[in-house]
Amino acid sequence: MNRRQQFLSEARYSNFFKNKEKTTVFFEENTFQAESESQEKSLRARHFQKLILKEILIRYTAGNEIDTLIPLVESLVDSYETLQEKLAIYEGIPNITPLTIDDWLDQYEECVQVFSLCILLHRTDLLKRFVALIDPAGYAGDDTLYEDLLCKLLPDRYDVDRWYHDVYTPLVLAIYEEDKDEASNLLKKYCENWYPAFKQAPWHDSHKQGDEGSYCGYWALEAGAAAFLYGIDDQDVDHMVYPRDLVEYARNHKPSDKAQIGRIDSGQPCSKTGYWFTPAEADSRRYFLQGEIMPKYEESTWGDTIWYWSGEE
Repeated sequence: MNRRQQFLSEARYSNFFKNKEKTTVFFEENTFQAESESQEKSLRARHFQKLILKEILIRYTAGNEIDTLIPLVESLVDSYETLQEKLAIYEGIPNITPLTIDDWLDQYEECVQVFSLCILLHRTDLLKRFVALIDPAGYAGDDTLYEDLLCKLLPDRYDVDRWYHDVYTPLVLAIYEEDKDEASNLLKKYCENWYPAFKQAPWHDSHKQGDEGSYCGYWALEAGAAAFLYGIDDQDVDHMVYPRDLVEYARNHKPSDKAQIGRIDSGQPCSKTGYWFTPAEADSRRYFLQGEIMPKYEESTWGDTIWYWSGEE
């Protein structure tokens, strides 16, 4: 590993994927304890949605290439859509939100983390789909940071001067600060305050649990998204929770819509000569010639083998 945070050990990283495989296999034949079938399906959907988000975080923490996160974020948004569908049936509320962001600080943080992943990976198509799950619950136009992360990329957003949680105040102020040095200082202050502010979150201090614990990484992704969207100078922001590599990726890659992002199912001919990778196999980045048939990894626990474009060099 080329770790982006010091707390992640090789054993913890390996254990995550072993446990992921075990839980996936276990729940192919077993059910979650629930009072009804609809509740069981909603619990199942939440469990696997959380698992995908954790995988994104631990892969980033471990130093995986940024490109390898893209298919995972696609799967993550798919999982939120499945979760919302199952919750709507269980609760009998068609527009139910998968995240209660006004009452729960950690769920708000999860929401802006997903926003930020979509923003920094230039996946506006996924951002639109995810926001469509949150807006109808009454959150559109109700929180400044929520809207500030969306308005640069999505049309017809709202101008609002209030936010749900005080921890985000320095970041909101950084976005609106006209003095560039002060904006940078506010961004740095936000990163310094971020981890202590989440002492009640279920993941707080998980790095102290050892190799069998639940630590996947501590990342203030929204700080990176704000710096990228609003041109905030982050040169002096050296706190470990700041996702510098993701921000650099966003700055150095041109936005692409989904149709422009190479994606080929195994068994199909390669559409463009160059390098491709698949999350179905570790260290899978390979050079293919146009027309060459893309291979399938039969024994992979990932599922279907889907290849993604990774550049010409």
